[in-house]
Amino acid sequence: MTTPRGLLLVFSCVWVGAAQTAIKKVAEENVTLPCQHRMSLLGPKSLDIEWLLQVSENSQKVVITYSGGTIYDNLIENMRGRISFASNYLAGDASLQIQSLQPSDAGQYICKVKNAGQYEWSYITLLVLVKPSEPKCWTEGDLSVGENLSLNCKSAAGTEPIVYQWQRISDTGGKLGPLPPTSRLGSEGHVVLQNLSSTDNGSYRCLVSNEAGQGTCDVHVMVQVAHSIGVIVGAVCSVLVGVFLIFIAVCLTLRRKETKKYEEEEPPNEIREDAEAPKARLVQPGSSFSGSRSSRSGSSSTRSTNNSACRSQQTLSTQATPRSGPIHFSHGHAEARGSESRPGSYASPMKLDATPIMVPTQNTAFQMV
Repeated sequence: MTTPRGLLLVFSCVWVGAAQTAIKKVAEENVTLPCQHRMSLLGPKSLDIEWLLQVSENSQKVVITYSGGTIYDNLIENMRGRISFASNYLAGDASLQIQSLQPSDAGQYICKVKNAGQYEWSYITLLVLVKPSEPKCWTEGDLSVGENLSLNCKSAAGTEPIVYQWQRISDTGGKLGPLPPTSRLGSEGHVVLQNLSSTDNGSYRCLVSNEAGQGTCDVHVMVQVAHSIGVIVGAVCSVLVGVFLIFIAVCLTLRRKETKKYEEEEPPNEIREDAEAPKARLVQPGSSFSGSRSSRSGSSSTRSTNNSACRSQQTLSTQATPRSGPIHFSHGHAEARGSESRPGSYASPMKLDATPIMVPTQNTAFQMV
Protein backbone atom coordinates (compact mmCIF):
# COMPACT_ATOMS: atom_id res chain seq x y z
CA MET A 1 0.00 0.00 0.00
CA THR A 2 1.34 3.40 -0.98
CA THR A 3 2.03 5.61 1.98
CA PRO A 4 1.05 9.28 1.96
CA ARG A 5 4.71 10.10 1.91
CA GLY A 6 5.15 8.10 -1.33
CA LEU A 7 2.18 9.78 -2.94
CA LEU A 8 3.61 13.14 -2.06
CA LEU A 9 6.90 12.17 -3.69
CA VAL A 10 5.19 11.07 -6.90
CA PHE A 11 3.15 14.23 -7.21
CA SER A 12 6.24 16.29 -6.52
CA CYS A 13 8.12 14.61 -9.41
CA VAL A 14 5.21 15.07 -11.77
CA TRP A 15 5.03 18.70 -10.95
CA VAL A 16 8.74 19.25 -11.52
CA GLY A 17 8.64 17.39 -14.87
CA ALA A 18 5.67 19.40 -16.09
CA ALA A 19 7.49 22.61 -15.26
CA GLN A 20 10.47 21.83 -17.51
CA THR A 21 10.83 23.83 -20.69
CA ALA A 22 10.71 22.25 -24.08
CA ILE A 23 13.91 21.23 -25.75
CA LYS A 24 14.46 22.42 -29.30
CA LYS A 25 16.82 20.64 -31.61
CA VAL A 26 17.47 20.75 -35.34
CA ALA A 27 16.82 17.68 -37.40
CA GLU A 28 19.81 15.37 -37.96
CA GLU A 29 21.32 16.48 -34.67
CA ASN A 30 21.58 14.43 -31.46
CA VAL A 31 19.70 15.17 -28.25
CA THR A 32 19.71 13.95 -24.64
CA LEU A 33 16.49 14.00 -22.67
CA PRO A 34 17.33 14.26 -18.95
CA CYS A 35 15.81 12.02 -16.27
CA GLN A 36 17.25 12.06 -12.75
CA HIS A 37 15.86 9.72 -10.07
CA ARG A 38 16.53 8.57 -6.52
CA MET A 39 15.04 5.09 -6.80
CA SER A 40 18.48 3.47 -6.86
CA LEU A 41 18.65 4.02 -3.10
CA LEU A 42 16.03 1.33 -2.65
CA GLY A 43 18.17 -1.30 -4.35
CA PRO A 44 18.79 -2.20 -7.99
CA LYS A 45 17.00 -5.53 -8.06
CA SER A 46 13.46 -4.20 -8.27
CA LEU A 47 14.32 -1.13 -10.28
CA ASP A 48 12.22 -0.51 -13.44
CA ILE A 49 12.89 2.34 -15.91
CA GLU A 50 10.54 3.13 -18.79
CA TRP A 51 10.50 5.88 -21.45
CA LEU A 52 7.14 6.58 -23.12
CA LEU A 53 6.15 8.72 -26.10
CA GLN A 54 2.75 10.38 -25.88
CA VAL A 55 1.15 9.71 -29.24
CA SER A 56 -2.29 11.09 -28.42
CA GLU A 57 -4.23 12.08 -25.35
CA ASN A 58 -5.03 8.49 -24.46
CA SER A 59 -2.28 6.61 -26.31
CA GLN A 60 1.39 6.05 -25.53
CA LYS A 61 4.25 4.09 -27.06
CA VAL A 62 7.10 2.49 -25.16
CA VAL A 63 10.41 3.79 -26.48
CA ILE A 64 12.95 1.99 -24.25
CA THR A 65 12.70 0.09 -20.98
CA TYR A 66 14.86 -1.59 -18.32
CA SER A 67 13.30 -4.36 -16.31
CA GLY A 68 14.71 -7.38 -14.51
CA GLY A 69 18.24 -6.48 -15.50
CA THR A 70 17.48 -6.34 -19.29
CA ILE A 71 17.23 -3.36 -21.70
CA TYR A 72 14.58 -3.40 -24.45
CA ASP A 73 15.28 -0.71 -27.11
CA ASN A 74 13.79 -2.17 -30.33
CA LEU A 75 10.20 -1.39 -29.58
CA ILE A 76 9.61 1.39 -32.19
CA GLU A 77 10.69 0.50 -35.70
CA ASN A 78 11.74 3.96 -36.92
CA MET A 79 13.85 4.53 -33.78
CA ARG A 80 15.83 1.30 -33.80
CA GLY A 81 19.54 1.83 -33.45
CA ARG A 82 19.12 5.51 -32.63
CA ILE A 83 18.09 5.40 -28.96
CA SER A 84 19.91 4.40 -25.75
CA PHE A 85 20.44 5.34 -22.11
CA ALA A 86 22.86 8.23 -22.00
CA SER A 87 24.45 7.49 -18.62
CA ASN A 88 24.46 5.14 -15.62
CA TYR A 89 20.76 4.54 -15.27
CA LEU A 90 21.27 2.31 -12.22
CA ALA A 91 23.04 5.10 -10.34
CA GLY A 92 20.23 7.63 -10.73
CA ASP A 93 20.65 9.04 -14.29
CA ALA A 94 18.17 7.49 -16.70
CA SER A 95 18.57 10.15 -19.41
CA LEU A 96 17.59 9.13 -22.97
CA GLN A 97 19.80 9.80 -25.96
CA ILE A 98 18.36 10.05 -29.48
CA GLN A 99 20.70 10.28 -32.47
CA SER A 100 20.03 11.74 -35.92
CA LEU A 101 16.79 13.38 -34.98
CA GLN A 102 13.89 13.17 -37.40
CA PRO A 103 10.76 15.33 -37.49
CA SER A 104 8.74 12.27 -36.43
CA ASP A 105 10.73 12.13 -33.18
CA ALA A 106 9.05 15.28 -31.92
CA GLY A 107 6.53 14.94 -29.10
CA GLN A 108 6.13 14.60 -25.35
CA TYR A 109 8.37 12.05 -23.64
CA ILE A 110 7.66 10.61 -20.20
CA CYS A 111 10.35 9.07 -17.97
CA LYS A 112 8.84 6.69 -15.39
CA VAL A 113 11.07 5.13 -12.71
CA LYS A 114 9.64 2.52 -10.31
CA ASN A 115 11.25 0.73 -7.39
CA ALA A 116 9.64 -1.09 -4.51
CA GLY A 117 6.24 0.28 -5.39
CA GLN A 118 7.39 3.89 -5.56
CA TYR A 119 7.33 6.04 -8.79
CA GLU A 120 9.09 9.09 -10.13
CA TRP A 121 7.88 10.87 -13.31
CA SER A 122 9.57 13.31 -15.65
CA TYR A 123 7.88 15.08 -18.58
CA ILE A 124 9.92 16.50 -21.44
CA THR A 125 8.63 18.03 -24.66
CA LEU A 126 10.92 17.63 -27.66
CA LEU A 127 10.66 20.01 -30.60
CA VAL A 128 12.49 18.98 -33.77
CA LEU A 129 13.21 21.98 -36.03
CA VAL A 130 13.67 21.58 -39.79
CA LYS A 131 15.78 24.01 -41.78
CA PRO A 132 14.13 25.68 -44.78
CA SER A 133 14.60 23.69 -47.93
CA GLU A 134 16.55 25.31 -50.73
CA PRO A 135 14.29 28.14 -51.93
CA LYS A 136 13.25 28.70 -55.51
CA CYS A 137 13.18 32.20 -57.04
CA TRP A 138 11.32 33.33 -60.16
CA THR A 139 9.75 36.41 -61.74
CA GLU A 140 6.25 37.06 -63.02
CA GLY A 141 5.17 39.90 -65.28
CA ASP A 142 6.42 42.03 -68.15
CA LEU A 143 10.03 43.22 -68.18
CA SER A 144 9.20 46.26 -70.36
CA VAL A 145 9.70 49.82 -69.19
CA GLY A 146 6.77 51.15 -67.16
CA GLU A 147 5.36 47.72 -66.29
CA ASN A 148 5.18 45.94 -62.91
CA LEU A 149 7.30 42.89 -62.14
CA SER A 150 6.78 40.39 -59.30
CA LEU A 151 9.70 38.71 -57.53
CA ASN A 152 8.68 35.41 -55.97
CA CYS A 153 10.48 33.15 -53.53
CA LYS A 154 9.30 29.86 -51.97
CA SER A 155 10.76 27.20 -49.72
CA ALA A 156 8.95 23.87 -49.95
CA ALA A 157 9.81 22.58 -46.46
CA GLY A 158 10.86 23.91 -43.11
CA THR A 159 9.57 24.55 -39.62
CA GLU A 160 7.21 27.45 -39.36
CA PRO A 161 7.43 30.34 -39.12
CA ILE A 162 9.56 30.88 -42.21
CA VAL A 163 10.70 34.44 -42.83
CA TYR A 164 11.30 35.75 -46.37
CA GLN A 165 13.45 38.78 -47.02
CA TRP A 166 14.40 40.34 -50.36
CA GLN A 167 17.57 42.39 -50.88
CA ARG A 168 19.32 43.92 -53.87
CA ILE A 169 22.85 42.81 -54.75
CA SER A 170 25.16 45.73 -55.40
CA ASP A 171 27.09 45.73 -58.68
CA THR A 172 30.25 46.74 -56.86
CA GLY A 173 31.53 44.08 -54.48
CA GLY A 174 28.32 42.07 -54.35
CA LYS A 175 27.14 43.77 -51.16
CA LEU A 176 23.49 43.51 -50.16
CA GLY A 177 21.42 46.67 -50.13
CA PRO A 178 17.80 47.85 -49.92
CA LEU A 179 15.22 47.38 -52.65
CA PRO A 180 14.36 50.24 -55.07
CA PRO A 181 12.05 52.92 -53.65
CA THR A 182 9.31 51.92 -56.12
CA SER A 183 9.11 48.35 -54.76
CA ARG A 184 6.12 47.13 -52.75
CA LEU A 185 6.13 44.21 -50.32
CA GLY A 186 3.41 41.64 -50.84
CA SER A 187 2.70 38.33 -49.15
CA GLU A 188 5.46 36.03 -47.90
CA GLY A 189 8.19 35.78 -50.48
CA HIS A 190 6.45 38.23 -52.83
CA VAL A 191 7.78 41.66 -53.89
CA VAL A 192 6.48 43.92 -56.69
CA LEU A 193 8.78 46.26 -58.62
CA GLN A 194 6.48 49.02 -59.85
CA ASN A 195 6.94 51.22 -62.92
CA LEU A 196 10.06 49.45 -64.17
CA SER A 197 12.98 51.46 -65.50
CA SER A 198 16.60 50.82 -66.41
CA THR A 199 17.59 51.74 -62.83
CA ASP A 200 15.94 48.51 -61.66
CA ASN A 201 18.37 46.34 -63.62
CA GLY A 202 20.48 44.00 -61.52
CA SER A 203 20.38 40.95 -59.26
CA TYR A 204 18.10 40.39 -56.29
CA ARG A 205 18.49 37.86 -53.46
CA CYS A 206 15.82 36.15 -51.38
CA LEU A 207 16.81 35.11 -47.85
CA VAL A 208 14.67 32.38 -46.26
CA SER A 209 15.17 31.67 -42.55
CA ASN A 210 13.67 30.12 -39.45
CA GLU A 211 14.94 29.00 -36.04
CA ALA A 212 16.81 26.08 -37.56
CA GLY A 213 18.71 27.82 -40.35
CA GLN A 214 18.44 29.72 -43.60
CA GLY A 215 18.74 29.45 -47.39
CA THR A 216 19.09 31.85 -50.31
CA CYS A 217 18.33 32.11 -54.03
CA ASP A 218 18.99 34.84 -56.61
CA VAL A 219 17.10 36.24 -59.58
CA HIS A 220 18.33 38.60 -62.32
CA VAL A 221 16.25 41.45 -63.73
CA MET A 222 16.98 43.06 -67.12
CA VAL A 223 14.43 45.70 -68.14
CA GLN A 224 13.72 45.74 -71.88
CA VAL A 225 13.39 49.11 -73.61
CA ALA A 226 10.34 48.81 -75.88
CA HIS A 227 10.51 50.60 -79.26
CA SER A 228 7.24 51.71 -80.83
CA ILE A 229 6.43 50.84 -84.43
CA GLY A 230 6.44 54.52 -85.38
CA VAL A 231 9.99 54.98 -84.12
CA ILE A 232 11.18 51.92 -86.02
CA VAL A 233 9.48 53.02 -89.26
CA GLY A 234 10.87 56.53 -88.89
CA ALA A 235 14.38 55.21 -88.39
CA VAL A 236 14.12 52.95 -91.45
CA CYS A 237 12.79 55.80 -93.61
CA SER A 238 15.57 58.09 -92.45
CA VAL A 239 18.17 55.52 -93.40
CA LEU A 240 16.62 55.01 -96.85
CA VAL A 241 16.45 58.77 -97.52
CA GLY A 242 20.06 59.14 -96.47
CA VAL A 243 21.16 56.33 -98.80
CA PHE A 244 19.17 57.87 -101.67
CA LEU A 245 20.74 61.30 -101.18
CA ILE A 246 24.21 59.77 -101.09
CA PHE A 247 23.46 57.89 -104.33
CA ILE A 248 22.32 61.11 -106.07
CA ALA A 249 25.41 62.99 -104.88
CA VAL A 250 27.70 60.26 -106.23
CA CYS A 251 25.89 60.23 -109.59
CA LEU A 252 26.15 64.04 -109.95
CA THR A 253 29.82 63.97 -109.07
CA LEU A 254 30.56 61.28 -111.68
CA ARG A 255 28.50 63.17 -114.30
CA ARG A 256 30.41 66.36 -113.63
CA LYS A 257 33.75 64.59 -113.97
CA GLU A 258 32.74 62.99 -117.29
CA THR A 259 31.59 66.36 -118.71
CA LYS A 260 34.79 68.08 -117.70
CA LYS A 261 36.87 65.29 -119.24
CA TYR A 262 34.92 65.51 -122.53
CA GLU A 263 35.43 69.28 -122.75
CA GLU A 264 39.16 68.89 -122.18
CA GLU A 265 39.50 66.25 -124.90
CA GLU A 266 37.39 68.08 -127.62
CA PRO A 267 39.64 70.08 -130.10
CA PRO A 268 38.90 73.82 -130.54
CA ASN A 269 36.51 74.63 -133.41
CA GLU A 270 38.65 77.15 -135.32
CA ILE A 271 39.86 77.64 -138.93
CA ARG A 272 43.33 78.83 -139.79
CA GLU A 273 43.63 82.15 -141.56
CA ASP A 274 45.78 80.67 -144.34
CA ALA A 275 43.27 77.90 -145.04
CA GLU A 276 41.56 78.03 -148.45
CA ALA A 277 38.06 79.42 -148.21
CA PRO A 278 35.24 77.66 -150.02
CA LYS A 279 34.36 79.08 -153.46
CA ALA A 280 31.28 81.21 -153.80
CA ARG A 281 28.89 81.19 -156.70
CA LEU A 282 27.47 84.23 -158.49
CA VAL A 283 23.79 84.50 -157.95
CA GLN A 284 21.57 86.70 -160.11
CA PRO A 285 19.41 89.20 -158.30
CA GLY A 286 15.80 88.18 -157.80
CA SER A 287 16.54 84.53 -158.62
CA SER A 288 14.72 81.89 -156.67
CA PHE A 289 17.75 79.69 -156.91
CA SER A 290 19.74 82.38 -155.08
CA GLY A 291 17.36 82.26 -152.09
CA SER A 292 17.23 78.51 -151.85
CA ARG A 293 20.97 78.16 -152.44
CA SER A 294 21.66 80.82 -149.89
CA SER A 295 19.54 79.08 -147.32
CA ARG A 296 21.21 75.71 -148.03
CA SER A 297 24.62 77.35 -147.84
CA GLY A 298 23.75 79.04 -144.58
CA SER A 299 22.45 75.83 -143.01
CA SER A 300 25.52 73.81 -144.04
CA SER A 301 28.21 76.29 -143.00
CA THR A 302 29.67 76.23 -139.52
CA ARG A 303 30.13 79.05 -137.08
CA SER A 304 33.89 79.07 -137.57
CA THR A 305 33.52 79.38 -141.37
CA ASN A 306 31.32 82.47 -140.99
CA ASN A 307 33.88 84.10 -138.74
CA SER A 308 36.67 83.39 -141.20
CA ALA A 309 34.61 84.74 -144.16
CA CYS A 310 33.84 87.93 -142.30
CA ARG A 311 37.53 88.50 -141.57
CA SER A 312 38.38 87.88 -145.23
CA GLN A 313 35.68 90.32 -146.39
CA GLN A 314 37.01 93.02 -144.10
CA THR A 315 40.55 92.50 -145.42
CA LEU A 316 39.48 92.73 -149.04
CA SER A 317 37.39 95.82 -148.45
CA THR A 318 40.33 97.69 -146.99
CA GLN A 319 42.63 96.65 -149.86
CA ALA A 320 40.27 97.75 -152.66
CA THR A 321 40.93 101.23 -154.17
CA PRO A 322 37.77 103.16 -154.94
CA ARG A 323 37.56 105.06 -158.18
CA SER A 324 37.14 108.82 -158.29
CA GLY A 325 33.78 110.04 -159.41
CA PRO A 326 30.61 108.22 -159.97
CA ILE A 327 30.29 105.63 -162.70
CA HIS A 328 27.17 105.46 -164.83
CA PHE A 329 26.07 102.47 -166.76
CA SER A 330 23.25 102.17 -169.19
CA HIS A 331 20.93 99.25 -169.28
CA GLY A 332 22.52 97.84 -172.42
CA HIS A 333 26.01 98.34 -171.20
CA ALA A 334 25.21 96.57 -167.98
CA GLU A 335 23.94 93.54 -169.83
CA ALA A 336 27.04 93.51 -172.08
CA ARG A 337 29.29 93.62 -169.08
CA GLY A 338 27.30 90.91 -167.48
CA SER A 339 27.79 88.71 -170.56
CA GLU A 340 31.52 89.45 -170.70
CA SER A 341 32.23 88.42 -167.11
CA ARG A 342 34.90 85.77 -166.76
CA PRO A 343 35.11 82.90 -164.39
CA GLY A 344 36.86 83.80 -161.14
CA SER A 345 35.58 87.41 -161.18
CA TYR A 346 32.10 88.86 -161.14
CA ALA A 347 30.37 92.17 -160.85
CA SER A 348 27.88 93.03 -158.22
CA PRO A 349 24.25 92.87 -159.44
CA MET A 350 22.60 96.26 -160.01
CA LYS A 351 19.02 97.32 -160.38
CA LEU A 352 17.77 99.67 -163.00
CA ASP A 353 17.59 103.33 -162.15
CA ALA A 354 19.58 102.71 -158.96
CA THR A 355 22.91 103.97 -157.81
CA PRO A 356 25.57 101.59 -159.08
CA ILE A 357 27.65 99.67 -156.50
CA MET A 358 31.06 98.31 -157.28
CA VAL A 359 32.23 95.13 -155.54
CA PRO A 360 35.91 94.25 -155.95
CA THR A 361 36.89 90.94 -157.44
CA GLN A 362 37.70 88.21 -154.87
CA ASN A 363 40.44 85.76 -155.56
CA THR A 364 41.15 83.96 -152.26
CA ALA A 365 37.84 84.37 -150.50
CA PHE A 366 34.20 84.17 -151.30
CA GLN A 367 31.21 86.37 -150.79
CA MET A 368 28.32 85.11 -148.74
CA VAL A 369 24.96 85.82 -150.48
